[in-house]
Amino acid sequence: MRSLFDFIVSPDGDRYKNSIKVGDKDLIMNTEIFNHQYVNREAVVLKTPIAIDTKIKEGDKLIVHHNVFRRWHNVKGIEKNSRSYISDDEFAINEDQIFLHKPKDASEWSATDGYCFVQPIKSTDKLVEDSEEPLMGIVKYTDGSCNEGELVGFTPVSMYEFIIGGKRLYRVMTKFITIKYDYKGNEEEYNPSWAYSR
Repeated sequence: MRSLFDFIVSPDGDRYKNSIKVGDKDLIMNTEIFNHQYVNREAVVLKTPIAIDTKIKEGDKLIVHHNVFRRWHNVKGIEKNSRSYISDDEFAINEDQIFLHKPKDASEWSATDGYCFVQPIKSTDKLVEDSEEPLMGIVKYTDGSCNEGELVGFTPVSMYEFIIGGKRLYRVMTKFITIKYDYKGNEEEYNPSWAYSR
């Protein structure tokens, strides 16, 4: 079955990423279904839409919106699936719910149009308690509007946190990247220790 405008995807693994391996045991990190931070955002494309010309092919991997695989409770306390739900292994998503794409024969992600993924950098200011330099980072994945490895600045409240490959990255809409700094090369990437476990 193919949709006219939607991609049909399946979660790459379970719908939630609630546990980590500690030695030979599984440690459950979260038991709540409403916490978006533990929803799996990795998907595998099962079918592409008929009416959209796209470079995304069947079998490719995607990073998608956190509400795609999420479950929630309605006002009566009844557990529900997201509106993307077709069956336990099939979900229909729009093109605007896709943020990163990796062809099945590739090793690197590429950002979809309108987005960049930025790695925060360590703060060098000894008088500030925060370990991270605010509103700055190094471009890791791009839609082509920036170059990978560029040091950029972005507007407040324009970034959204993702954990990709054990690294904490911010998804930033390219229209909110306001400045490109002179990259010296001594800037140190900031990745909190808890990000490695997810």
